[in-house]
Amino acid sequence: MTIDHSLVIPTDEQIRALHERYAPTEEAFELVHTHCQIVCAVAEQLLDGYRSDLNVALVRAGSLLHDIGVYRLYDASGQLDHESYVRHGVLGHGLLRELGFPELVGRFCSHHTGVGLTRQDVLRQRLPLPVGDYLADSVEEQLVMYADKFHSKTTPPTLVTTSSYAAGVRRFGEDKVARFMALVEKFGEPDLLLLSRRYRQPLI
Repeated sequence: MTIDHSLVIPTDEQIRALHERYAPTEEAFELVHTHCQIVCAVAEQLLDGYRSDLNVALVRAGSLLHDIGVYRLYDASGQLDHESYVRHGVLGHGLLRELGFPELVGRFCSHHTGVGLTRQDVLRQRLPLPVGDYLADSVEEQLVMYADKFHSKTTPPTLVTTSSYAAGVRRFGEDKVARFMALVEKFGEPDLLLLSRRYRQPLI
Protein backbone atom coordinates (compact mmCIF):
# COMPACT_ATOMS: atom_id res chain seq x y z
CA MET A 1 0.00 0.00 0.00
CA THR A 2 1.37 3.42 -0.90
CA ILE A 3 0.82 6.38 1.40
CA ASP A 4 -0.71 9.59 0.03
CA HIS A 5 1.51 12.26 1.57
CA SER A 6 -1.03 14.96 0.65
CA LEU A 7 -3.51 13.65 3.22
CA VAL A 8 -4.88 16.15 5.68
CA ILE A 9 -3.71 14.62 8.94
CA PRO A 10 -5.20 15.82 12.25
CA THR A 11 -2.97 17.63 14.71
CA ASP A 12 -2.24 16.51 18.27
CA GLU A 13 -4.60 19.22 19.54
CA GLN A 14 -7.43 18.07 17.27
CA ILE A 15 -6.89 14.46 18.33
CA ARG A 16 -6.89 15.36 22.02
CA ALA A 17 -10.17 17.22 21.48
CA LEU A 18 -11.67 14.04 19.98
CA HIS A 19 -10.57 12.03 23.01
CA GLU A 20 -12.11 14.62 25.32
CA ARG A 21 -15.31 14.65 23.27
CA TYR A 22 -15.88 10.89 23.21
CA ALA A 23 -14.43 9.79 26.57
CA PRO A 24 -17.42 9.05 28.83
CA THR A 25 -15.46 9.80 32.01
CA GLU A 26 -12.23 11.51 33.04
CA GLU A 27 -10.91 8.12 34.12
CA ALA A 28 -11.56 6.67 30.65
CA PHE A 29 -9.86 9.66 29.04
CA GLU A 30 -6.77 9.31 31.23
CA LEU A 31 -6.51 5.58 30.57
CA VAL A 32 -7.00 5.64 26.80
CA HIS A 33 -5.37 8.95 25.92
CA THR A 34 -2.30 8.23 28.05
CA HIS A 35 -2.00 4.79 26.43
CA CYS A 36 -2.11 6.43 22.99
CA GLN A 37 0.55 8.94 24.04
CA ILE A 38 2.81 6.12 25.22
CA VAL A 39 2.30 4.19 21.99
CA CYS A 40 3.21 7.37 20.11
CA ALA A 41 6.36 7.76 22.21
CA VAL A 42 7.32 4.14 21.46
CA ALA A 43 6.69 4.61 17.74
CA GLU A 44 8.79 7.76 17.67
CA GLN A 45 11.68 5.96 19.40
CA LEU A 46 11.49 3.19 16.83
CA LEU A 47 11.33 5.68 13.97
CA ASP A 48 14.72 7.03 15.02
CA GLY A 49 16.30 3.68 14.31
CA TYR A 50 14.31 2.76 11.21
CA ARG A 51 15.66 4.23 8.00
CA SER A 52 12.84 4.58 5.54
CA ASP A 53 10.67 7.23 3.91
CA LEU A 54 7.77 7.06 6.35
CA ASN A 55 5.01 9.60 6.82
CA VAL A 56 5.93 10.61 10.36
CA ALA A 57 2.82 12.78 10.85
CA LEU A 58 0.63 9.83 9.86
CA VAL A 59 2.43 7.53 12.31
CA ARG A 60 1.88 10.08 15.06
CA ALA A 61 -1.82 10.53 14.25
CA GLY A 62 -2.32 6.77 13.94
CA SER A 63 -0.68 6.21 17.32
CA LEU A 64 -2.80 8.86 19.03
CA LEU A 65 -6.07 7.70 17.43
CA HIS A 66 -5.76 3.91 17.25
CA ASP A 67 -7.78 3.25 20.43
CA ILE A 68 -10.44 5.97 20.04
CA GLY A 69 -13.05 3.21 19.60
CA VAL A 70 -12.55 1.98 23.18
CA TYR A 71 -14.81 4.81 24.36
CA ARG A 72 -17.74 3.24 22.51
CA LEU A 73 -17.46 0.16 24.72
CA TYR A 74 -18.30 2.01 27.94
CA ASP A 75 -21.87 1.75 29.21
CA ALA A 76 -23.92 4.46 30.89
CA SER A 77 -22.48 3.58 34.29
CA GLY A 78 -18.90 3.98 33.06
CA GLN A 79 -18.14 0.26 32.92
CA LEU A 80 -16.06 -1.12 30.05
CA ASP A 81 -17.47 -4.08 28.10
CA HIS A 82 -14.41 -6.34 28.27
CA GLU A 83 -16.12 -9.24 26.48
CA SER A 84 -16.57 -7.10 23.35
CA TYR A 85 -13.16 -5.45 23.57
CA VAL A 86 -11.92 -6.98 20.30
CA ARG A 87 -14.50 -4.77 18.56
CA HIS A 88 -12.84 -1.52 19.64
CA GLY A 89 -10.80 -1.34 16.44
CA VAL A 90 -13.71 -1.54 14.01
CA LEU A 91 -15.72 0.79 16.26
CA GLY A 92 -12.95 3.37 16.13
CA HIS A 93 -12.61 3.03 12.37
CA GLY A 94 -16.35 3.51 12.03
CA LEU A 95 -16.28 6.59 14.24
CA LEU A 96 -13.50 8.22 12.24
CA ARG A 97 -15.29 7.37 8.99
CA GLU A 98 -18.44 9.06 10.32
CA LEU A 99 -16.34 12.13 11.15
CA GLY A 100 -14.96 12.29 7.62
CA PHE A 101 -11.39 11.21 8.30
CA PRO A 102 -9.44 9.56 5.44
CA GLU A 103 -9.50 5.76 5.36
CA LEU A 104 -5.73 5.66 5.82
CA VAL A 105 -6.21 7.31 9.20
CA GLY A 106 -9.16 5.13 10.22
CA ARG A 107 -7.32 1.92 9.33
CA PHE A 108 -4.97 2.40 12.28
CA CYS A 109 -7.96 1.63 14.50
CA SER A 110 -9.13 -1.57 12.82
CA HIS A 111 -5.72 -2.93 11.82
CA HIS A 112 -3.67 -2.84 15.04
CA THR A 113 -5.16 -5.67 17.13
CA GLY A 114 -2.59 -8.26 18.20
CA VAL A 115 -0.12 -8.81 15.39
CA GLY A 116 -2.95 -8.64 12.87
CA LEU A 117 -6.16 -10.62 12.59
CA THR A 118 -6.81 -12.73 9.50
CA ARG A 119 -10.14 -13.85 8.10
CA GLN A 120 -9.28 -17.32 9.43
CA ASP A 121 -8.68 -15.88 12.92
CA VAL A 122 -12.10 -14.23 12.89
CA LEU A 123 -13.82 -17.45 11.82
CA ARG A 124 -11.81 -19.86 13.98
CA GLN A 125 -12.09 -17.77 17.15
CA ARG A 126 -15.68 -16.75 16.36
CA LEU A 127 -14.78 -13.12 16.92
CA PRO A 128 -17.65 -10.58 16.93
CA LEU A 129 -16.25 -8.83 13.85
CA PRO A 130 -17.25 -8.59 10.20
CA VAL A 131 -15.42 -11.47 8.52
CA GLY A 132 -12.29 -10.19 6.83
CA ASP A 133 -8.58 -9.51 7.18
CA TYR A 134 -7.43 -6.89 9.68
CA LEU A 135 -3.72 -6.86 8.90
CA ALA A 136 -1.30 -3.95 9.02
CA ASP A 137 -0.35 -3.42 5.38
CA SER A 138 1.67 -0.21 5.16
CA VAL A 139 4.90 0.22 7.11
CA GLU A 140 3.20 3.03 9.04
CA GLU A 141 0.42 0.66 10.11
CA GLN A 142 2.92 -2.04 11.02
CA LEU A 143 4.90 0.38 13.16
CA VAL A 144 1.85 1.59 15.12
CA MET A 145 0.58 -1.98 15.59
CA TYR A 146 4.01 -3.03 16.85
CA ALA A 147 4.44 -0.02 19.16
CA ASP A 148 1.05 -0.80 20.70
CA LYS A 149 2.35 -4.17 21.91
CA PHE A 150 4.68 -2.50 24.42
CA HIS A 151 1.94 -1.00 26.60
CA SER A 152 -1.14 -2.49 28.23
CA LYS A 153 -4.18 -0.71 29.72
CA THR A 154 -4.35 -3.19 32.58
CA THR A 155 -4.95 -2.19 36.20
CA PRO A 156 -2.48 -0.70 36.78
CA PRO A 157 -1.33 0.13 33.23
CA THR A 158 2.06 -1.41 32.43
CA LEU A 159 4.83 -1.32 29.88
CA VAL A 160 5.39 -4.74 28.33
CA THR A 161 8.77 -6.21 27.40
CA THR A 162 9.40 -8.10 24.18
CA SER A 163 9.71 -11.40 26.03
CA SER A 164 6.49 -10.84 27.99
CA TYR A 165 4.49 -10.06 24.87
CA ALA A 166 5.92 -13.02 22.98
CA ALA A 167 5.02 -15.33 25.88
CA GLY A 168 1.49 -13.96 26.02
CA VAL A 169 0.76 -14.13 22.30
CA ARG A 170 1.98 -17.74 22.11
CA ARG A 171 -1.45 -18.94 23.23
CA PHE A 172 -2.80 -17.82 19.84
CA GLY A 173 -0.24 -19.91 17.95
CA GLU A 174 3.42 -20.06 17.07
CA ASP A 175 2.65 -18.19 13.85
CA LYS A 176 1.72 -15.14 15.94
CA VAL A 177 5.00 -15.35 17.85
CA ALA A 178 6.88 -15.58 14.56
CA ARG A 179 5.01 -12.56 13.18
CA PHE A 180 5.82 -10.56 16.31
CA MET A 181 9.50 -11.51 16.23
CA ALA A 182 9.67 -10.48 12.58
CA LEU A 183 8.48 -7.03 13.68
CA VAL A 184 11.15 -6.98 16.41
CA GLU A 185 13.75 -7.73 13.74
CA LYS A 186 12.34 -5.05 11.43
CA PHE A 187 11.89 -2.17 13.86
CA GLY A 188 14.10 -2.98 16.85
CA GLU A 189 13.18 -2.57 20.53
CA PRO A 190 12.28 0.63 22.39
CA ASP A 191 13.85 1.92 25.61
CA LEU A 192 11.08 0.87 27.96
CA LEU A 193 12.97 1.80 31.11
CA LEU A 194 13.02 5.41 29.92
CA LEU A 195 9.26 5.33 29.30
CA SER A 196 8.63 3.56 32.62
CA ARG A 197 10.32 6.42 34.44
CA ARG A 198 8.68 9.12 32.34
CA TYR A 199 5.14 7.81 32.82
CA ARG A 200 5.71 6.28 36.27
CA GLN A 201 4.35 2.93 35.20
CA PRO A 202 5.76 -0.53 35.96
CA LEU A 203 7.60 -2.65 33.39
CA ILE A 204 6.69 -6.32 33.14
